[in-house]
Amino acid sequence: MRLLITFTALAFATAAQAGDADPAAIQLGQQIYASNCVSCHGANLQGQPDWKRRLANGRMPAPPHDVTGHTWHHSDRDLFNLTKLGVAAVMGDGYESDMPAFGDKLRDDDIKAVLDYLKSTWPARAQESQAKITAADEAAQP
Repeated sequence: MRLLITFTALAFATAAQAGDADPAAIQLGQQIYASNCVSCHGANLQGQPDWKRRLANGRMPAPPHDVTGHTWHHSDRDLFNLTKLGVAAVMGDGYESDMPAFGDKLRDDDIKAVLDYLKSTWPARAQESQAKITAADEAAQP
């Protein structure tokens, strides 16, 4: 598992910040988001209601991906892995989540395009903060 996570870190080593992202990639990401993510995370990236409280089944609701959520508090590598592998696989220890893994459904470039789209909706302050988190994460990789 560590090797796979390290590999995906290398895939992100050249990822552009949202401000530098290709407009075509952002548009593609928006389309992929609409087809795969809207049902849980919402058309306006708002997430599910009461997203900080566990559901009756013990799982967490889908968080917002807009600036009111915590998506921008995570590195590109972490966001990529959560999307590709699924939350349960990344968290381990029997963690249960309604967030599926998209690795069998979306190409790596498609996942990166969705992340570019999400980042393009954040204000500059959140984009800059997330870019610093990503840079620190990349610097910490072996």
